[in-house]
Amino acid sequence: MFEFKLPIAVQTLDKKVLLPAGTLVTEQVAADLAALGRLQNHEEAALLVYGTVRGDLKKFLSIPPYHDIFPDESLVVDLLRRMESVKLPVPLLEALGYFRQYDFHTYRHILMVFTLSSLLVHDQADGTCSGADFIAGPTHDFGKISIPLHILKKTSPLTIEEKRLLQFHPLAGYALLAFYLGDHRHPAVLVARDHHERRDGKGYPRGIESCDPVVEMVAACDVYDALLSPRPYRPLSYDNRTALEELTRMAGSGSLGWSSVEALVACNRLGKPSRSQVTVSLDVRGTPPPGNCYGMVVDEDGSPVAG
Repeated sequence: MFEFKLPIAVQTLDKKVLLPAGTLVTEQVAADLAALGRLQNHEEAALLVYGTVRGDLKKFLSIPPYHDIFPDESLVVDLLRRMESVKLPVPLLEALGYFRQYDFHTYRHILMVFTLSSLLVHDQADGTCSGADFIAGPTHDFGKISIPLHILKKTSPLTIEEKRLLQFHPLAGYALLAFYLGDHRHPAVLVARDHHERRDGKGYPRGIESCDPVVEMVAACDVYDALLSPRPYRPLSYDNRTALEELTRMAGSGSLGWSSVEALVACNRLGKPSRSQVTVSLDVRGTPPPGNCYGMVVDEDGSPVAG
């Protein structure tokens, strides 16, 4: 049975508390939130026409390595045309605007995971993904609106307590999306909850063995773009080869499935072969950037904490 105790409150941007700190979140709690959300009748609008999203997205796609994944304008236009169907409740679009203003790294990351996952949904040849899965990408990290900005933007290692709060964001996203989408079993709601879970049970927040194909697709895109992105805790980004090698390592260790990793490798190959035509190299030639404090944890005195 799914249950998780919230360390801090889940609240909307306008400070409405959906679930107070200490709430034991269960599927029934999420179902009740979804029922409450349906009563609100939230207005929806197209994501790509909100604010500067379309222009920002085209700019992000022109920067390496994305300019190699989308080497000509026609590919970008075709992808954007498919993404235009995605509509979100206006409060979720306002959350995106919040990230653009206060945490640009998260804003950019949300849009790039949206783009990559939309590409993989479209190219998925085995029929495991559907049109409803398109909105899982741009909403996977919306639970971060419940995380204090000083934690999201911290440039030094997190403390044990800060890490505990950060790892609560998938559950916050689960609650928020259940409320705003009015469906606690919507693919986007489940992706928000589980995108940091792993096949080997070593993810968070619940530490379950997860192999849902849509969750894994977004999880792989999430890791890939996070490695390629400028981040407060890392002065330099991973180069593309090293990022793909890290995904390959995760698949080889049983943390991620091979399907989405092969699809991301295929996106980077000349001629854009299908996933089934790709053989992933296991050679390791990349070098992670120096000064990366991701995953490092310190105690309240600043001393490193093992594990």
